[in-house]
Amino acid sequence: MNRSLKILLLTVSLLLLCPQPARAIDPVTIAILAPIAIKVAQAASPYVLRAAKNTGTGLVKMGKDVLELVYLPYGLGKMSFGYPFGGFRSGVIYTIKGCIAPCKLVVHTLLLPVYMIGVEVNM
Repeated sequence: MNRSLKILLLTVSLLLLCPQPARAIDPVTIAILAPIAIKVAQAASPYVLRAAKNTGTGLVKMGKDVLELVYLPYGLGKMSFGYPFGGFRSGVIYTIKGCIAPCKLVVHTLLLPVYMIGVEVNM
């Protein structure tokens, strides 16, 4: 075991075995701020629900892109094994779709925060 690995192991074990103590908040402060926090949460709830819905649609788009990644090996197989049976053209189409899918996934992943705030991006 080399020296850097020992130091890393010691550091991680100290962080896990000696956690930072928790700081308590005064109960009177909590009692004063609780009604205000409830009003703020009620005012923000429509925006939070809309953001959750928009995030879900963005995640569905990303999931669709992940499933489209399967087109690449499917298209390559269809081009090579389906060539004698006339499957070359559709194999090329599936291969192109499979090559575009990772780029679409990266774009939709980078646009996820934009989807969260409700801006609709059509691609």
